[in-house]
Amino acid sequence: MTDTKTSRRTLLGGITALGLAATLRTQAAKAGSTAISTSGPTLPLWPGKAPGAPATMPTLQWHQQSKNADFDDRWLTGVATPALAVRQPAYRDGSAVILLPGGGYEFLAWDNEGEEQARWLTERGVTCFILSYRLPGEGWANRATVPLQDAQRAVRLVRNKAADFGLDPKRISVLGFSAGGHLAGSIATRFDEKVYAPIDAADTLSARPDLVGMIYPVVSLSAPFTHAGSRDALLGKGASKALRDTGSVENRVTADTPPVFLTASSDDGLVPIGNSLAMYSALLAKQRAAEFHGFDKGGHGFGARLGKDVPASIWPDLFHAFGKRHGIFAA
Repeated sequence: MTDTKTSRRTLLGGITALGLAATLRTQAAKAGSTAISTSGPTLPLWPGKAPGAPATMPTLQWHQQSKNADFDDRWLTGVATPALAVRQPAYRDGSAVILLPGGGYEFLAWDNEGEEQARWLTERGVTCFILSYRLPGEGWANRATVPLQDAQRAVRLVRNKAADFGLDPKRISVLGFSAGGHLAGSIATRFDEKVYAPIDAADTLSARPDLVGMIYPVVSLSAPFTHAGSRDALLGKGASKALRDTGSVENRVTADTPPVFLTASSDDGLVPIGNSLAMYSALLAKQRAAEFHGFDKGGHGFGARLGKDVPASIWPDLFHAFGKRHGIFAA
């Protein structure tokens, strides 16, 4: 775990997208199928190609970070066909969580911030959908809104198919980590922004989540405490102040923003806790339902792997309790 966390910090904290690609190419990709999901149904987001497809489509690749043959810690790149990998519980409480793995908008930390989150949530009766959203630097048009397009479409698609999975369409949450936390904040505040042309009946439905969780999130793309790697991967290097301000989640909170749960640690050396504080302050200023937990120990990228002696390890219980109080999860 320590090696994985250090590796992620190194890659996200100080190298360019080109450097990342070179680094990942030298790592052994996990052999076998390139399918997104092997343990449950998969729902493609878009009929046909996703909006703004490049002439040469990216190639799906898995990059294994774990040195333990019995333990997966895969990063995903080359998302050409964004999809929802479905993880269903033995007992369904009627709620759903769409999981948004992080990775600085340059890769998706699939196991740590996808599969492992789905495990503890399904144990509590929650149906999970892990979103393999497109990475903006892989040739897509309108790169600044590419992940948001996928997040909006994901919420609408889950809502549209709620009956198929035994779900209440009014109990759909989004839970994002790091850059995925920025995407979660974006869908919480920009759910009604027109970022793609409607294509079917699902797009007549609201993309507003009923509750959002932002875990050690990137929030601001313009403040001094921003994570520059995520900003540049999303917007491109040298983005204008107007574009950076538009993408800064703390600037987008309104009276319609759903309840938001935030957590981060003071010792996060990659994405400063100031991001979470900025979001929490913005939510309070608009009198929105919000809960923030700041821990002195936890670092970055901890997912659900922390030992019980580490303060931040309690966050899943706190998030689930927050959802229960807001009528999302079953008591």
